[in-house]
Amino acid sequence: MNTLSKPWLSSLRALAIAFLCVAFNAAQANAQSLLRDTEIEETLREFTDPILRAGGLTPSSVDIYIVNDSSLNAFVTRGQNIFLHSGLILRADTPNQLKGVIAHETGHITGGHIVRSDYGNRSAYGAMLIAAGIGLAAILAGEAEAGALVLGGSQQFGALEALSYSRVNESAADQYAFEYMDRTGQSSAGLIQFFEKFRAQEVISQARRYPYFRGHPLSSDRIGALRERVRDSEHSDKKDTDEEIHKLKMVQAKLRGFLDGPAQIYGRFPKEDQSQPARYARAVANFKQADLKNAIKEIDSLIEEEPQNPYFHELKAQILYESGQGVESIAPARRALELKPDSALLQIALAQAILETRDSGDYSKAQDLIKSALRSEPTNSFAWYLLADIYERQGETSLAKYATAERFYAVGNMQSARSFAQRAQEELSRTLPQWRRASDIIIVADTQIIKKNGRNRGPKPLVSLRSR
Repeated sequence: MNTLSKPWLSSLRALAIAFLCVAFNAAQANAQSLLRDTEIEETLREFTDPILRAGGLTPSSVDIYIVNDSSLNAFVTRGQNIFLHSGLILRADTPNQLKGVIAHETGHITGGHIVRSDYGNRSAYGAMLIAAGIGLAAILAGEAEAGALVLGGSQQFGALEALSYSRVNESAADQYAFEYMDRTGQSSAGLIQFFEKFRAQEVISQARRYPYFRGHPLSSDRIGALRERVRDSEHSDKKDTDEEIHKLKMVQAKLRGFLDGPAQIYGRFPKEDQSQPARYARAVANFKQADLKNAIKEIDSLIEEEPQNPYFHELKAQILYESGQGVESIAPARRALELKPDSALLQIALAQAILETRDSGDYSKAQDLIKSALRSEPTNSFAWYLLADIYERQGETSLAKYATAERFYAVGNMQSARSFAQRAQEELSRTLPQWRRASDIIIVADTQIIKKNGRNRGPKPLVSLRSR
């Protein structure tokens, strides 16, 4: 059966990035993007949520994003968003060090340092945030290519270094971090270790510093003040649990597997190393080398040891799917979802695999999975793309146009969102909720287009954006 009978849907498929919002996805080495992976995201959540609650924040109101960048950096933005570079995660020697940095960034949120920053009132900074926000919205919604065009690569994220804090704010964030770690019964020694590890940053030139320390000025006084409080805490000697240490090692192994070259992986994790992190990393490296046999061998050995680990089944499904064995990937994708039924990314992964059967009897199963995922992630544009594809396969062209309108709306392309919403309305019954939602999209899109046109007639923004 022809799955793409409409030219406009074919063009969407050309734009779609397979597994972008389904499993781990790393962009090209010279581009900067945001990474999505169920295991990494949930591990970071386990580390972060207790800290957020200790700071009086609702975890569900704080979003955590992983930036595909090897540099050491972390930052927060308005709207309670925490960004962690992959380089920071890989450089953490212990979970406690990573938690310490997260607690410090949480301190910037609760201390209101973003709003109070002197840069907040500067037009150049404001224009940069608007531009960055548009690009980030596109990437977070699943449109990595569109977002990259707006962000203009790593330099746009680098521009966020404009949000640098005063030494007073840095010291305050340190104290907040200590309080939050202490309230959760954890030591803040990891944050001191992190600072000590990179203490030389305070004496080298600004240009050569890691991005984190360009935006977060370090000082010996700060380290000393923090050390005193940690020394007096009843939790000063509290260590990470074996489970936490193992989870971080597995996350780091997966990150290295996808971000480093296979030769680097084989050098770091030789065959003699039969630890779980080593086999995890080698499974990915073998997959990247198109060595499907050994990739499956490594991941199967992990599944044999931990058959209840959903992430091992997820990786096997991804390896099979991206190796052209979509139908064979259904079983491990289904098993991963059985073990973690509320994961939107796993629901999308299974739906995508099911669609490879080209069996019309399976379309309703895939549709149910996508709709469930969208209830958790309503702005996931890749999910909307898949839903449009399913509707088109079923001959529901009006609903396909509606889903496409949602897809463009999610990434901020108001012109296209309005166009498809209007076309969907012409064919949909007024009694359907999709017709009413299409009306909402048209109204919002019209408002945004008018505002945008008004801005375009004003002064040119102070930040220029480069496209790749």
